[in-house]
Amino acid sequence: MSFVSSPKRALSARRAARLSQPARRLGALTPLAFALCCATPAAWAQQAPAAAPAPASASTTVQPVGQANGQTTTDLAPIMITGNPLGSDALSSPSTIVEGKALDLRREGTLGQTLNGLPGVSTTTYGPMVGRPIIRGLDGDRIRIMNNGLGSVDASSLSFDHAVPIDPISAGRIEVIRGPAALLYGGNAVGGVVNVLDDRIPKEPIDGIHGKAQGDWGGANDDRTGAVQVEGGDGKFAIRADAYTRSTHELRIPGYADSGNVRGQNDDGDNGPRDHLPNSDGRVHGGGVGMSWTGDSGYAGLSYSGYDSDYGSVAEDSVRLKMRQERFGASGEIRDLDGFFKSIKADFAYTDYQHKEVDDGETGTIFKNRGYEARIEARHRDLGPVSGSIGLQVSQTQFSALGDEALVPSTDTNNFALFALEEWKVNDRLTLSAGGRLEYTRLDPSAGGNERFLGASKRDFTAGSFALGAIYKLDSRWSLAANAAYTERAPTFYELYANGPHEATGQYLIGDAGLNKERSYSGDLGLRYKNGPNKGSFGVFYTHFRNYITEANTGLFADDDGEIVPAGSDDALSQAVYRAVPADFYGFEADTTMRVLESGGHALDLNLSGDYTQARNSNTGEPLPRIPPLRLGMGFDYSYGPWGAGVSVTKAFAQHRRPDNDTSTAGYYRLDANASYTFKVGQTQWLAYLRGINLTNQEIRYATSILRDVAPEGGRAVMVGMRASF
Repeated sequence: MSFVSSPKRALSARRAARLSQPARRLGALTPLAFALCCATPAAWAQQAPAAAPAPASASTTVQPVGQANGQTTTDLAPIMITGNPLGSDALSSPSTIVEGKALDLRREGTLGQTLNGLPGVSTTTYGPMVGRPIIRGLDGDRIRIMNNGLGSVDASSLSFDHAVPIDPISAGRIEVIRGPAALLYGGNAVGGVVNVLDDRIPKEPIDGIHGKAQGDWGGANDDRTGAVQVEGGDGKFAIRADAYTRSTHELRIPGYADSGNVRGQNDDGDNGPRDHLPNSDGRVHGGGVGMSWTGDSGYAGLSYSGYDSDYGSVAEDSVRLKMRQERFGASGEIRDLDGFFKSIKADFAYTDYQHKEVDDGETGTIFKNRGYEARIEARHRDLGPVSGSIGLQVSQTQFSALGDEALVPSTDTNNFALFALEEWKVNDRLTLSAGGRLEYTRLDPSAGGNERFLGASKRDFTAGSFALGAIYKLDSRWSLAANAAYTERAPTFYELYANGPHEATGQYLIGDAGLNKERSYSGDLGLRYKNGPNKGSFGVFYTHFRNYITEANTGLFADDDGEIVPAGSDDALSQAVYRAVPADFYGFEADTTMRVLESGGHALDLNLSGDYTQARNSNTGEPLPRIPPLRLGMGFDYSYGPWGAGVSVTKAFAQHRRPDNDTSTAGYYRLDANASYTFKVGQTQWLAYLRGINLTNQEIRYATSILRDVAPEGGRAVMVGMRASF
């Protein structure tokens, strides 16, 4: 977990403490709760209730099965691209694909909120414009966020107030891999991988002109979103262009912004804002263009995309963050080769990222991150029952923080890695896989005249990771999947070199230049089922970190210059240091869909879901911060010809399992619903949909939020949308 500096603003010690105290409550798993998730005669299923972010199961797709032509058919799960260079129809690692209508019905303003509720997936939140996925309680640099298979070069892992520069409206498909994904993507994927695919570089031939237009309006922040995409080709050459825009007002909330833990503790003694969250509005716009040549034996293409946003910091009424990103990409693949390798795939992206933190019209700090990443994967010919691929990955980034409040020094990070994945089909029932990755990382900091960073020196690390996987088919319906991995992660530059104030989280952060590689052992075991519309999974996971790098409050307070001051001082910030501790993460993920009615074109599915994560310091037993509580869900999906409807209830338990200096969060129920209708006019296919969100107007505060006590989630809301495809 990590942070980066925000523009200077004096915070009281009390407010600083509440901003820096995340909380958790891991409810006990009762027999009834376990029965809701597990004791069903139906299969565990991969389809999430469309109205709410309810979990979807492993290794299948979140995609409704009702069809516009009046026929109800079983949807075939598409092949997972991420972490699957061999094109297997099943992965041993738990995985989820979200696309099509299901993506439309769960899409929110941030990547984290869009995926929140998938198995083991929750979100950070710093207001409605900021949310980064958390997987199995792990966040920051342990979750690899990618765009078209390459890393998103930004500053989102550094601080909870920094958004991911990817708007979900631009995504055609989102893939999530949970568990030991490090063999292909490095130690910073120990928690999982999120890959957003936008298809800006066409990989298949396009004949004629096709396109899509989409618009959404509503939600608790009066979100107005529009997107358009057009592509054309002659079967050989193809070009694709898209553009999108999003504009929101301040978030409507049920009751006070401040929770009961802190209400009335403001400097003026009042209860704070009510019914709306100040400075929570924002604007986003972007788009891109790509072109490619496609043939029978491969493709080659180029792309450009741009992203701009302007949003408020909900912790500081006078601060706005202005972000932009430009990205140039290239991708190609050659298939049907002679010789040892039968296909080679290459991807490249150069990214220029910058954001400014502006306080009362004055820019306090400018963050820049620019660099490239290149990746080559080559699939070799089968060696008997063994198939596999090898590859290399090279990246370089130049990060800088400019301004008096720079939290970290300017740092160049260079990375070179070799990886391999092999799969052995032992027989019709058993498939084994093994993968490894060797990675070299060098960090080169520059003080840039800032006295706080004069002692920062170069560090380099060589990290190795290895993973084993297996899938065993018990019969045509049931299968077992197991994974085990050893992972090493090099510490990031902010974990090593941080030394400065971070007003947005109310902390003065100090890195540890002597940190060693983070080492972990992880494994998961899952039971999967698929039988027509009944499908799903139940799995358990465990990860042990020998030296989990985290931040810990020292109990002292410091001013902006790092000098220790009394707790009651106006400019006091809670002092926190990065340190390595042994840690354990474990829990379960489950969901099921059972077809309870199928007659005369009518179909009704029952969905049950649940996930649970517990994390603790292995030595002391103290809970780790910002861990999501036990969540259970139940819902129904109905379809009849072009009509669709759904309703779901999510129960999140209270989170009282937390560090001593954190605050707890209360449990809540969330009721969501949706309705949809598909129709055709001429050659244009239309989808109209209506979503009801938090219909009981519950006060919802995520245990994963650093601002849980001052920034709740939105209240009751309705969202309407329409998509046209031609």
